[in-house]
Amino acid sequence: MPGKPANRKSPEVPTTEYARRRAQVLTTLRGGKQKSIGLVHAGESDADLHGAYRPHPHFEYLTGIVDEPGAILLFDASAPVGRECILFLRPLDPEVEKWDGLREEIASPLQAAYGISQIFRLPRLGRVLDGCMQRTRCCACLHPFGWLGQSVSPDLAIFRQLQERYPGTQIEDCTSVLSVMRSVKSKAEQAMIREACEISRTAYDQMLRSVRPGMTEWDVMETLEHGYRSNGSRGPGYNSIVGSGLNGTVLHYNANNAPIADGDLIVIDSGADYRGYTADVTRTIPANGRFSKRQKEIYELVLKALMASIKVAKAGCTFAQIDKASRDIIAKAGYGDRFFHGIGHHLGLEVHDITPKGPLKAGAVITIEPGIYLPDENFGVRIEDNILLKKDGCTNLTSDIPKTVAAVEKAMADR
Repeated sequence: MPGKPANRKSPEVPTTEYARRRAQVLTTLRGGKQKSIGLVHAGESDADLHGAYRPHPHFEYLTGIVDEPGAILLFDASAPVGRECILFLRPLDPEVEKWDGLREEIASPLQAAYGISQIFRLPRLGRVLDGCMQRTRCCACLHPFGWLGQSVSPDLAIFRQLQERYPGTQIEDCTSVLSVMRSVKSKAEQAMIREACEISRTAYDQMLRSVRPGMTEWDVMETLEHGYRSNGSRGPGYNSIVGSGLNGTVLHYNANNAPIADGDLIVIDSGADYRGYTADVTRTIPANGRFSKRQKEIYELVLKALMASIKVAKAGCTFAQIDKASRDIIAKAGYGDRFFHGIGHHLGLEVHDITPKGPLKAGAVITIEPGIYLPDENFGVRIEDNILLKKDGCTNLTSDIPKTVAAVEKAMADR
């Protein structure tokens, strides 16, 4: 499979954009009755030898740093100019690094690479927080709160410890700050998601030309994911779903190991990751390359619903309005109970990206994914596109991945 042309520059988020994001958080923390402090944690690594470490998306969004487990970013809106934002990293440990990888010392090259001038080691965090408490007793929670039964969010856990040591310390809910910021993608972020979608398109094209009855769901998944890795991605942005026949009626099916029979429909929900940003694509295809009359009937109903929802998608609308456009069509056809999930979600650093309250804004990237599931007939249909919202409408970032009956059958005929 051909790779990316050598002269095409890979998109990236510049260091200056991370700095602007941090400055925006500081502006918010300065805007209350008291100037506040905030903490954003990278999170600990539990990957060990099983899977790759991924920082908390808030931390990645604000720093671009993906290889410093345990790191903490401190915002101090009360600090002198130049010291309002401090990055704390684990101490160097040469013996550990022989196993896990070498790390740089704190010096000007590291500061320049991260775009952060104030970098300390984590043992200094207590002393720095003491200085913060001398200037302000207001702490702002930026991490999402944990639900009942989950662990307390990491910043709230530290702020509660500060309350025990510094009487009068107040804790405020600022959890919406980063969800609102992350929900609107910058031009650089849009370029990253577009690249993930383009890599996905290339892989889907190859997959469509290889699927045959007698393969397994795993074979289909491997073809897609190999296509991602061969075209600039490290792999899928989430666990790929490949469900044939009855398995296509299970929303988050992930066994991906059943044989594919002649006449099966295959629901494929998979998207490439590109430098932390993911595509999220679903296509439903016939194993033998041709839809049966009944499969085509349901497929075209779902496609009609999808296109109706895309038509109403624009800045200022709500997910409820987008959902209604699909649901009305499916319900009118008598399949309302067979469409039992929501219409979509935000997309970005997480496949189900954080979602603030209120209408959708220009620059948001969302999925639209209606479906009908008929376990009694041994098949399901879901079709999903990735949509960039604008003031006057939207752009379909995955429109080039075949989705009409004719386009799917034509792509599969070239096998």
